Amino acid sequence: MNELVQINNLTKVYEKQKLALDHMNLTIPRGRIIGLLGPNGSGKTTLIKLISGLLVATEGEVLINGLRPGPETKAVVSYLPERTYFQGGMKVKELIAYFADFYQDFRPERAKQMLANLNIDENARLKTLSKGTKEKVQLIMVMSRDAQLYILDEPIAGVDPAARDYILKTIISNYNENATVLISTHLISDIEKVLDEVVFIRNGRVILQDTVENIRERRGKSVDSYFREVFAC
Repeated sequence: MNELVQINNLTKVYEKQKLALDHMNLTIPRGRIIGLLGPNGSGKTTLIKLISGLLVATEGEVLINGLRPGPETKAVVSYLPERTYFQGGMKVKELIAYFADFYQDFRPERAKQMLANLNIDENARLKTLSKGTKEKVQLIMVMSRDAQLYILDEPIAGVDPAARDYILKTIISNYNENATVLISTHLISDIEKVLDEVVFIRNGRVILQDTVENIRERRGKSVDSYFREVFAC
């Protein structure tokens, strides 16, 4: 079965009847790097949290390997939120130990190698690190798992341009060919070179799902240019 995630009629209504997702249907295949793209308020973060099991749908369903979000799916989903959430008093090496205890698929040596590549001291306390370095540490923790689905919410937004290429290389070199990476970002021009597919969403609905190759060949435009045309940015 090539489908990793199946989303059927997915609807999420918040308090005061705010509609975030509107009967969304979407299939996410295995072995792809997919950009989840849309303007602010389009429903990207809500969708991510529903897939990650952090929210409960108002209507419809999310299936990961045929299962609704729960302990079994959380064991195969590695989620990077937009904001760092680690306790500032922890040392980086303590964070590695925490992840190793919590996730069976976590690979400490992989994390240590990536930290060394970025000259991040394992003995440093998180509160002493810059915002950008904290975000690098968080990404390293997420990508050091052998997950089936990696969900990355704005993974390069808080880092300097010089580090973005390294982070993108980290993403594409640390997941297996049967896993999928779902990336939500506003920095499309920086990230489209690693994408296989894109999903455009607006007002809680999918308006386009296509390969990057098709967009370039049929539209004669980059993903960034086509996105700006569709959403009149």
